Amino acid sequence: MKKNNYKVGVVGATGMVGQAFMALLEERKFPLSELRPFASENSLGKKIKCQSKEWDCQILKPGCFDGLDFVFFSSGDDISLEWAPLAAKAGAIAIDNSAAFRMSPEHILVVPEVNGHLLSSTMKPQVIANPNCSTIQLVVALKPLLDRFGLKEVRVSSYQAVSGAGQAGYDELLAQTADYKNPNPKPATFQKPILFNVIPQIGSFNDEGYTSEEVKIMKETKKILSQPNLKTSAFAVRVPALNAHSESVWVTLNQKVSREEVMAALSSFDGLVVQDDPKKSVYPTAREVSGADPVYVGRVHQDLEDPMTWLMWVVSDNLKKGAALNGIQIAEKIIHS
Repeated sequence: MKKNNYKVGVVGATGMVGQAFMALLEERKFPLSELRPFASENSLGKKIKCQSKEWDCQILKPGCFDGLDFVFFSSGDDISLEWAPLAAKAGAIAIDNSAAFRMSPEHILVVPEVNGHLLSSTMKPQVIANPNCSTIQLVVALKPLLDRFGLKEVRVSSYQAVSGAGQAGYDELLAQTADYKNPNPKPATFQKPILFNVIPQIGSFNDEGYTSEEVKIMKETKKILSQPNLKTSAFAVRVPALNAHSESVWVTLNQKVSREEVMAALSSFDGLVVQDDPKKSVYPTAREVSGADPVYVGRVHQDLEDPMTWLMWVVSDNLKKGAALNGIQIAEKIIHS
């Protein structure tokens, strides 16, 4: 698929992730010759500006993907299950941000810095799965440690911003903030009030006590790293941050190494930025990282009880690297491979 310009579709173009796709297509000067933004009937005919042009919003219908090279999906499992295969059938590479195809053995699940070798310019039209936002930042931080030292076990607790629940979650936190004196705000998007609170639930619970978000992190991490036997455990919490997810990670290596070796591995990895001088309060936070492209890591230190276990703090913008940016990087990798 070597061209000078590409015809691109974005499904869910008016949502938070869809808007992030639009901004990144412009920011990264993606080689566009045509853009088709797809949204609901309420947005039909609405103009979306990208790369100094205005593009009309369209609705999904038979033949709507004809002639497109890439279609980015950011509109939920049901729509992706129905329409992403149709995009591939029409000749496009469909890059899907939903959970619909992530664990399918017939579809690849890609973070370009981690397993970008699965992508090439000679790929046939197909559906490529974009991982869960929390999984993406986790595997970017784990990959250099896996390559250098091997991994035995990973435990992660994620602290996820409200933008992970879409525009409704974002608006709910802002509304409760404006009405902060109300002792009993009524939640709509979340299970409980999010202002001045943390909620240990993201998604639905299974019979083992894990949420669907936690299961995604555990299963996807193993698939992306090609480590089916890696011991992985996750705990996901919603926090009242507007954007960018944070994670505390315990990673047990296969060998005993020095802190200098760990830091050298992390510092040399593409897409990963180390901010680590905790005594001077140098470490990444969600507020500082929101809007940035890379994954950030800090507070790297050795477990006092187990010298082969290291703790680290991992933060990344869930709308960018956790969603739209990773999708666009997949397309860019295909173009330039």
